[in-house]
Amino acid sequence: MPLDPDVEAFLELVELGKMTGKAVPMHQLSVEQARTEFEASAKLLDSGPPQDIDIRSYRVPLRDGESIEARLYRGAQSEKAECPIILYFHGGGYVVGSLNSHDCVCRRLALASGFVVLAPAYRLAPEYRFPTAVEDAEDTAAWLLEKAEQLGLDRERIIVAGDSAGATLAALLAIGSGREGEVRSTFRPAGQLLFYPVTNASSVYESFRNYGEGYLLESATMDWFYQQYLDSDDQKLDWRVSPLLEPTGECPVPAYIRVAEYDPLRDEGKAYADFLRGKGGCVDFELMTGLTHDFLRMAGVTDRVDAVYSDAAQWLKARWK
Repeated sequence: MPLDPDVEAFLELVELGKMTGKAVPMHQLSVEQARTEFEASAKLLDSGPPQDIDIRSYRVPLRDGESIEARLYRGAQSEKAECPIILYFHGGGYVVGSLNSHDCVCRRLALASGFVVLAPAYRLAPEYRFPTAVEDAEDTAAWLLEKAEQLGLDRERIIVAGDSAGATLAALLAIGSGREGEVRSTFRPAGQLLFYPVTNASSVYESFRNYGEGYLLESATMDWFYQQYLDSDDQKLDWRVSPLLEPTGECPVPAYIRVAEYDPLRDEGKAYADFLRGKGGCVDFELMTGLTHDFLRMAGVTDRVDAVYSDAAQWLKARWK
């Protein structure tokens, strides 16, 4: 399918900015510049997220004695006790991204689904390299289990979720929940909600070659992310970096996976859906035609994004509401 007309117009503006020198590819920026620009992009991509959401901030203690912020989003539909919860991890290649860059996503998920959304500010590379982000995700899950009753949440209905690298962290929690010692608790999510996940850093897929330039996320930027996050290319073979390489045969928790047609990560997202099905998992997979990477943050670019949130909400409500 051709690119969505509104997305195509947006990409043309991005390319024009590069041609005129007003915009620079992320991998050519310093880490701090990349973080600043990525966070600023939130207002450009979605300038009018819903405001009728109650947001509270908490500190999550970590295994090394430090702590991170986590924001709890609660819409009017989620005020009742023992509400189901989405544990949401933002994207950004483990290098950029923040609670602010994905605030619009968390607001829209909370409003559409009626679930409470908890979003942790896991620590980023290169200051904190692999496996810090994975461990922060595990520690957040353990904290959530401990505090669920106090927060009025149902610990039996926790959905791990995320986009891009954040979706990888969510997938790792879903996989690692069945492995002794991987999570410091008996954490077992009810489901996983994944948008264009990174699932195999060790291989180059056809979509990586076809859409690695000119479609928002570029292959050179992915390489730059890995340079910041990993100590060596050998770590790409670690299943905590490439969930497709996870060796156990345990049946996974139900999964909802959406990938974009014009995305370097398209094929590995589809491969991951097939991987889960091969383990006997229940998988709801769809290729979002005409869209690019990061479409979840593009409610201000194309009207199609509203339907994405509605569809995800229907999947969640049908099973856990």
